[in-house]
Amino acid sequence: MLDNKRIDEAKSNIKNYLAEGLISKETFRQLVFDTYMKNHRESLNLAEHIHTNNLSNLWTIVTSYYSMFYIANAVLYKLGFKVGGKLAHKVTADALIEFVRKRLKDSLLKDYEAAKEEVLEIMQSKADAIIDSFDRERGKRSIFQYETTEEIKNSKANTSLLRARQFSIEMEKLL
Repeated sequence: MLDNKRIDEAKSNIKNYLAEGLISKETFRQLVFDTYMKNHRESLNLAEHIHTNNLSNLWTIVTSYYSMFYIANAVLYKLGFKVGGKLAHKVTADALIEFVRKRLKDSLLKDYEAAKEEVLEIMQSKADAIIDSFDRERGKRSIFQYETTEEIKNSKANTSLLRARQFSIEMEKLL
């Protein structure tokens, strides 16, 4: 977890990096962006291959990290920043904190809000189904208690028991 000291350090470092040219404002060129993305995908695919085939834990870690490094630089580049060759990994780490952290938080918050809406819809649907199962079982009980064979009753009883258990679990949560 990032603490305030680390965040302040990154902010201070970025000022120095900009002054020293270790990171610079850059005009977007699609070729540079595409190269970062190609290197990211290639590194990630290779990491997956190495891991899946149990070839090397070390190189799974190394190539996984490089996939992250390349996509981080693609994001920074899209925001108008190009990391130079000197101290590139440290500069990238600090630049992520300074330039990407808030955008990432906002993006995650947006995803959370969308997911929350989906979950609320699912929960409403599930609540409706639970209440509906009570109504269905009420009707079924009346019909099957007086009008069906024992074999049919047994089959329907299994369904009823499953519904009753689920209904009970959900109702108990309300208590």
